[in-house]
Amino acid sequence: MGHSRQDKAASHDRIVRIAADRFREAGVGALSVAELMQEAGLTHGGFYRHFGSRDDLVAEALEEALAQGRASTAAAAATGADYAAIVSDYVSAKHRDGPATGCAVASLASEAGRLKDGSRAALTRHIESSVETFLALLRAQNPAATRADALLAISAMAGAVALARGVSDPALSDEILQGVRERLVALAGPGAS
Repeated sequence: MGHSRQDKAASHDRIVRIAADRFREAGVGALSVAELMQEAGLTHGGFYRHFGSRDDLVAEALEEALAQGRASTAAAAATGADYAAIVSDYVSAKHRDGPATGCAVASLASEAGRLKDGSRAALTRHIESSVETFLALLRAQNPAATRADALLAISAMAGAVALARGVSDPALSDEILQGVRERLVALAGPGAS
């Protein structure tokens, strides 16, 4: 007796969501298919009923993680958060300390160059979308903001969180976050907080 299409779709979505969380938490190479399927409550052999290869899973999970990040930014903006508030939330100890639910770019950017084309294309689409989003947010506070300012913001945000996670000195980690946050907020112009 087979699973219904609805059950299979729900299982597929569960696998992708779990993989997205684990990839952000530990990196793409750190999770085995067997561990993933066990966490999803499924058998290892069932993996290939859902994905043609591990690379297919990586591409889907990365797309899911990136989509969650875009949705989070859009939700914040929809509730009235401005550029400075979004930057401050992103470049924070809370984000640094929660990689499994944080931004996939901060977690996986260093691995992206080694991923297959489908995953790299997903990251490219996400960065292009993020540039447009952050340019609009910046221009709402600083009409002279440029695409280069938006690129700087998203690059510095992800880099600051990644570095803050990577250093062993807690004081340096906090200093990275604070310094980058202050400089990025300043891009919004006078009066941004």
